[in-house]
Amino acid sequence: MDPLGAPSQFVDVDTLPSWVNSYEEQLTTSDTAAETYQEETIRSPFLYNKDINGKVVLWKGDVALLNCTAIVNTSNESLTDKNPVSESIFMLAGPDLKEDLQKLRGCRTGEAKLTKGFNLAARFIIHTVGPKYKSRYRTAAESSLYSCYRNVLQLAKEQSMSSVGFCVINSAKRGYPLEDATHIALRTVRRFLEIHGETIEKVVFAVSELEEATYQKLLPLYFPRSLKEESCSLPYLPADIGNAEGEPVVPERQIRISEKPGAPEDNQEEEEEGLGVDLSFIGSHAFARMEGDIDKQRRLILQGQLSEATLQKQHQRNYNRWLCQARSEDLSDIASLKALYQTGVDNCGRTVMVVVGRNIPVTLIDMDKALLYFIHVMDHIAVKEYVLVYFHTLTSEYNHLDSDFLKKLYDVVDVKYKRNLKAVYFVHPTFRSKVSTWFFTTFSVSGLKDKIHHVDSLHQLFSAISPEQIDFPPFVLEYDARENGPYYTSYPPSPDL
Repeated sequence: MDPLGAPSQFVDVDTLPSWVNSYEEQLTTSDTAAETYQEETIRSPFLYNKDINGKVVLWKGDVALLNCTAIVNTSNESLTDKNPVSESIFMLAGPDLKEDLQKLRGCRTGEAKLTKGFNLAARFIIHTVGPKYKSRYRTAAESSLYSCYRNVLQLAKEQSMSSVGFCVINSAKRGYPLEDATHIALRTVRRFLEIHGETIEKVVFAVSELEEATYQKLLPLYFPRSLKEESCSLPYLPADIGNAEGEPVVPERQIRISEKPGAPEDNQEEEEEGLGVDLSFIGSHAFARMEGDIDKQRRLILQGQLSEATLQKQHQRNYNRWLCQARSEDLSDIASLKALYQTGVDNCGRTVMVVVGRNIPVTLIDMDKALLYFIHVMDHIAVKEYVLVYFHTLTSEYNHLDSDFLKKLYDVVDVKYKRNLKAVYFVHPTFRSKVSTWFFTTFSVSGLKDKIHHVDSLHQLFSAISPEQIDFPPFVLEYDARENGPYYTSYPPSPDL
């Protein structure tokens, strides 16, 4: 209430429901059960975190009306922009704000500068300048917009601010696509709260009616409110989810910083003949380690002149591109086949992954999407030791993965897949599949032959993996009982059957 008894137009951020509170009422018993299951499956790079979600507020309203430690004003380089956000802030703050801004002498794109809040309920105003967007300079625009959010948060941290109210920094006048900008805003705030969450209590995203739907759609990707929402959001993350601080990453332009600047890495070889010294190590500045000409490196690969270490880096970059695409593609049609899933652990405690050959209609699906789905599912699994159980049971010619696809998969996946794969159990093989497997592991790939185990009956499989640890497709159990005798029914069935 103001002194005259009229309701105040300002809104106290502590009265606004947090992002987690807006969801808790929707949870049901079935959701809770699903969350318990999701804990054993693939996790998003943006994990469900109730504490972080409790610090985030999505509010439809004018940022100038927020009663918090600081609000954010988006402006131009001279801090005189006349956009709806700035005009509202100037009107409510009073004439003293303009005088204070003149002392700042402008603000560069991506920077953040501080003034008092004057007649606002907020104690301070943090002014920042978003980039002008042009598609040909998209990378620069992304980096500048990231800097806006990061510098605002850093300034709030340095000034011990407990709450910050963000407007949508990418103003319509500057042409930045709203959805692209929202991804950068949300992931930057998320990463900051992960690292410096103890320094700030509340972050409010103040949006207009036009912006609200986009924020509602994308917030679950970066601030999932349950394990179920985390899992459902994972396929919709964009290709570039930034580095550990949310900063946009361009793999081919990343700076390589040596652990011991000035000293060559192990096995480093000269990339060109006639050079007595490796010039890439000259200087101590980070830019002295920037990656060389990409096209030139590709030519050298074909000529067999690149070192093993360089080839490994090239392979890692290629895999990262596949992984980014896997995270951004809609792979729900492949997932619905239930051809690849995680089950329990083997007798050595290693994760068991199941592949059901009969569920792969090779001639009817996009096999590149199948490869993307494999990477999407397996990237988190392959960081630890695991085994594969492949059910070849009742497959036909329409289900057989050809050697070209398998070779491509083997060439694309990261080294951790090969290092941590400890066994492949090929269940119910045919004579033809045994021959094909022998040729493939002998002539197409190396290091895999000794890991292949042909299993003619489930009884043999149970010597390595307990039956309680595998979710069997019903037709596999029926086939095995018919071919190998009914005594296998004494094993407890899968809980899903």
